[in-house]
Amino acid sequence: MIKQILFLFTLTVTFLCSGCAASVNGDCPIDKITSAKTIYLASHGWHAGIVVKRDDIPDDVWPNHKNFADAEYLEIGWGDKDFYQTPNPHFGIALKAILLPTPSVLHIVAFNNSVTSYFPHNKIIMIRLSDAGFKHLIGYIAASFDKDLSGNTVSLGAGLYGVSQFYRSRDTYHLFRTCNVWTARALHAAGCPVRPFLAITEDNLMLQAQSFGSILQEESPSNE
Repeated sequence: MIKQILFLFTLTVTFLCSGCAASVNGDCPIDKITSAKTIYLASHGWHAGIVVKRDDIPDDVWPNHKNFADAEYLEIGWGDKDFYQTPNPHFGIALKAILLPTPSVLHIVAFNNSVTSYFPHNKIIMIRLSDAGFKHLIGYIAASFDKDLSGNTVSLGAGLYGVSQFYRSRDTYHLFRTCNVWTARALHAAGCPVRPFLAITEDNLMLQAQSFGSILQEESPSNE
């Protein structure tokens, strides 16, 4: 449903912006010998989460990761507050998220299995970043958190699955900043050759990521 709406808009944006070039800082991808950090994109059908090793996160950039001190990996997602926090969102919520500027949330999932074990049926793309590129990525994520008057991030309760939490975001969700555009901008901040304005749908985001990342696992049917 929401993917069909976004697909039509993507065609328009592609036509209007086909002459635009992606400007990157060259930190992604890098040669395997000099690779410093590895991240992953986990497809969820309508959006993709960014997975990082928790121990790789610089404390001075994103201290919030200490809330999940026992985890090996963190998956980070971002999206419309009502749509993301509703287990079975209806058409009205989806349409509002697309047509109107709305509040947003971050979704953080902590886990200790390998990425492919935790997401056995999801398409997974592995991306290698330099130290500088990874720090830019984490800085982009950290800047999306809203904070209270004491400077603390604002938890909105348990997330959708596993050990997870929703957090209030300072960013606004709208047609030109979908969950996939947000993820693409994070990759762009890391130096990856991605065009965020074309990554409105999850399909386009993953297709672009394949050009500089490696497919670690293809999507497979769930037994659920």
